[in-house]
Amino acid sequence: MKKIFPLIALQILLITALNAQSYQTPDKINDLVFTRLDVRFDYEKCYVYGKEWVTLTPHFYQTDSLTLDAKGMDIGEVAIIKGTQKFPLKFIYDSLKLRIRLNKSYSPGENYTLFINYTAKPNQRKGVKKNEHGVYFINPQGREKNKPTQIWTEGEPESSSGWFPTIDRPDEKAPSQISMTVPAKYVTLSNGRLASQKSNSDGTRTDTWKMEKPNAPYLFMMAVGNFHIYHDHWRGKPVDYYLDPKYAPYAKKIFGETPEAMEFFSKTLGVNFPWNKEAEIAVSDYVSGAMENTTATVFGNPFQGSVRELADQYFNAGIEHELFHQWFGDYVTAKNWSNLTLNESFADFGEIIWLEHKYGKDAAGEHVAGGLNGYLGDKNNYTKPLVNYNIKEPADMFTGVTYQKGGRILNMLRNYLGNEAFYKGLHIYLTTNALKNAETTQLRLAMEEASGRDLNWFFNEWYFGAGHPVLNISYKWDEVSKMESVYIQQQQEGQIFKVPLAVDIYSDSKAARHKVWLADKNDTLRFHLDRKPDLVNVDADKMLVCQKTDNKPLEELAYQYFHAPLYMDRLEAIDAAGKNLRDTTAQKVILAAINDKFPGLRKKAVRLIESADSAMKIKAQPKLAALAQSEQNNQTKTAVLQVLAKYNNAENLPVFYSALKSESYNVQAAALFGISRIDETKAITAAKTLEKDNEGELTEGIFVLYGKKADIKNWPFIYKRYTDGTLQEKIHLLNKFAIMVININDSNATRQGIAVLTDIGIQYKSDGAAPYIIKFLDKIKDAKKKQNDDASFNAASKGEEEINQAK
Repeated sequence: MKKIFPLIALQILLITALNAQSYQTPDKINDLVFTRLDVRFDYEKCYVYGKEWVTLTPHFYQTDSLTLDAKGMDIGEVAIIKGTQKFPLKFIYDSLKLRIRLNKSYSPGENYTLFINYTAKPNQRKGVKKNEHGVYFINPQGREKNKPTQIWTEGEPESSSGWFPTIDRPDEKAPSQISMTVPAKYVTLSNGRLASQKSNSDGTRTDTWKMEKPNAPYLFMMAVGNFHIYHDHWRGKPVDYYLDPKYAPYAKKIFGETPEAMEFFSKTLGVNFPWNKEAEIAVSDYVSGAMENTTATVFGNPFQGSVRELADQYFNAGIEHELFHQWFGDYVTAKNWSNLTLNESFADFGEIIWLEHKYGKDAAGEHVAGGLNGYLGDKNNYTKPLVNYNIKEPADMFTGVTYQKGGRILNMLRNYLGNEAFYKGLHIYLTTNALKNAETTQLRLAMEEASGRDLNWFFNEWYFGAGHPVLNISYKWDEVSKMESVYIQQQQEGQIFKVPLAVDIYSDSKAARHKVWLADKNDTLRFHLDRKPDLVNVDADKMLVCQKTDNKPLEELAYQYFHAPLYMDRLEAIDAAGKNLRDTTAQKVILAAINDKFPGLRKKAVRLIESADSAMKIKAQPKLAALAQSEQNNQTKTAVLQVLAKYNNAENLPVFYSALKSESYNVQAAALFGISRIDETKAITAAKTLEKDNEGELTEGIFVLYGKKADIKNWPFIYKRYTDGTLQEKIHLLNKFAIMVININDSNATRQGIAVLTDIGIQYKSDGAAPYIIKFLDKIKDAKKKQNDDASFNAASKGEEEINQAK
């Protein structure tokens, strides 16, 4: 065994002691200057064979040692490069850290270059989470049906060191060059520009990508596979979309908003998109939603779809979330994971302003409300500050505090400062810290420079403090003094928030705006008025990050629905009405909201009809039937049809048959459900016309419908559709498929189904599938015993035996 150098041994002890308490960023001893990689892939073993030339320099003090992060590798050679020669260096490697004794002591500004020959073995690492492997081999031997063969990487927070040795921390930035040797049939993608392609005599090709601007290691990326590329552009810069060939025809539909968003963000921030290109790639089996690698963003399966599948999507700003990162996270990067808000809160905020720009204030309001509920829905969030130096590991920062709460705090700050000052502050922040790292204090200073306002109070409350106001609001009108009093209690534990607030007071359909501050545990606001107001709307901008109990009477909330302008104004009224469905005022709100101007609120009101009494349902039915034909938003149309179906009214059949012509699978599924509630025979006839093209909810609807009758004439479709489906589809449809096998009274079909179930139980036994499959096989045995089908009974028993014996 190799001897551990005393200096390195001391470092190990110190780091271990620190990690036992909380996660802390180690001191900077060496800095990355340039990283050059040359990698090849072993598709059988799922190995990355890498050669690395990494140039570094001491950060400030002289040093004769270097520690690199290198997870799950074989290290073959470490050498210092001098001219054209390599000189071996002594090193210690413990599967996580590569500790190297340099050939001499180096001074700041004195560069040195190391050569490292290594093999990364991501699938052999033990005890790591599925998003920590760094590099992923998808269907590498091509054995999984209907799944492409791909390789891709995921580096955040500290997983890039799973495929190349580096200083894996966000405050390291350097240019890079990555050469990938791959089968010639595949395309590659990485950061920066494709500098060269070289065909090799062994049927491979070497692609070299160069990233000329500094880039943090966690943002390095590679992707390899049979992707089709759609070439778009923005101001002369390439904007490319990489997709599975199946979805290539829909590239513009999937990613086509990107150039428009690049223009919007560039103009809004006063900082043009800062890189040479933007590429967006959708990969299979991705371990996260998406990742903002510099110039090359990776998306998961949900971002791929045909025109018909995409027709079922709602307002989705996921592309814009990752794009906004190219400024906030990539161009200016959080100095450490404790300040992750400077990356992720901004990306969440980018979603808000994009939805507002593209789809209007109601779409943004819905997104703000949904994110706020997401944050509030997890009480574990309440004790965590937005900037958190008391974490055990970087992953602790990826919570609803950093994302949803942080995005809404930025939106609240925008509202307080006004758009002009706020975006000027962001411009100062981006230009001052361009291609560098920042902490939250630098954001505050930029905002103060732009606005001239002291913002220490705001950042202390919202960034360095935890929790949120929990408000109880009550009202009292004094007819004698013509005084409206508003009592606001802060009921949360811990700090009392200093909060700027807008209060709108409505009389005769007109609103007068009052700007006030809350500063105490109990605040009383008093307003002299000519008469009792129709409505007092506290937090009229609906920007405050808070929990709120607003003790308005239902009549005032109804007034709020019809007169206050914002999504949240109307949502509050609909929510209150939904809790009082027998009240005539509440019914008036719900019946009006069925035709609200925003589809999300129409959908919410429609769903409430299901819980209404029979009299209200009778009133609502013609409105629902009309809306089912006029509704343009497919998610809302689906909800309308699903509720209308439960009326079991044959007069609605024309509505359902009309909806069967929709391009939306979900709308078709709801229409088929509506027909089946009235006449199952007609529904089965309709389903026959949908067998050639069905996905998602429609496929499930057909399976359910056919499973009830279990007619042998429908078995060929069920069998082929299930066996041809992706693994995700098989999992989703497993119960429906098994029900068909249980119910069908045909021995040959039953044994075909048993064979499919048995194969799943064996193939995915290590993933826990066996108990579920055996449960279904037991049910099949019970059913076939009653049907006197001994051959199927024996086949199911044999299937169980094979699953149990499988390793």
